[in-house]
Amino acid sequence: ATAGAGGAWCQGLNIPNELFLTLGLVSLVENLLVVAAILKNRNLHSPMYYFICCLAVSDMLVSISNLTETLFLLLLEHGVLVVRPTIVRHMDNVIDMLICSSIVSSLSFLGVIAVDRYITIFYALRYHSIMTLQRAVVTMASVWLASTVSSTVFITYYRSNAILLCLIGFFLFMLVLMLVLYIHMFALARHHLRSISSQQKQPTIYRSSSLKGAVTLTILLGVFFICWGPFFFHLILIVTCPTNPFCTCFFSYFNLFLILII
Repeated sequence: ATAGAGGAWCQGLNIPNELFLTLGLVSLVENLLVVAAILKNRNLHSPMYYFICCLAVSDMLVSISNLTETLFLLLLEHGVLVVRPTIVRHMDNVIDMLICSSIVSSLSFLGVIAVDRYITIFYALRYHSIMTLQRAVVTMASVWLASTVSSTVFITYYRSNAILLCLIGFFLFMLVLMLVLYIHMFALARHHLRSISSQQKQPTIYRSSSLKGAVTLTILLGVFFICWGPFFFHLILIVTCPTNPFCTCFFSYFNLFLILII
């Protein structure tokens, strides 16, 4: 009865492949512009912008994977491309590995950028000696290597709940890390503003700046959670209640979660 009721009210969400194709193209162009701007402008040749460039490249992997899969499905759907099921399966594994690698690398570089900003604020005078170009290169290479290895492991043992729990744990770790670092940075900025406003006797400036900082922090972490949260909540439900009708209904909106990530 519950399953029947769930089927009655849960219609899922049918998103046309053309929409995925369009979003993938827009996302690809946007990230290409970011990479081109950083590479072309020598003033942006610093560790922070290299990390942002790597973040854009990892997001491009999502777009490329989405474009490849959507084009592949459209060609199969219209009978333009006829391939054997084994080739389709191998193609699906490659695309899944790209998506998984991009997810891990994207979350990793978001965490690296947060750590880099933290060092900039709390160790401003020693920043260039701490975050040298050599250390930045080692950090970027380590993230890409770890993302590639982990994505291969995830795709190989994707049926294991332990693998999904590792991915969920990694997301929660990055979320907590960003929360702690950015809130600490906001608290320091708020303390400095309070000191400046008390010296200048202008409390209005302090309240206005504190409000702007709080809004910026809320938007930054809010967008991160809105984009990534539903996808990882989806993984949590796969582990905890894969056959429950309400969880099954949530699974039917998976395409919407991919759109949020894109």
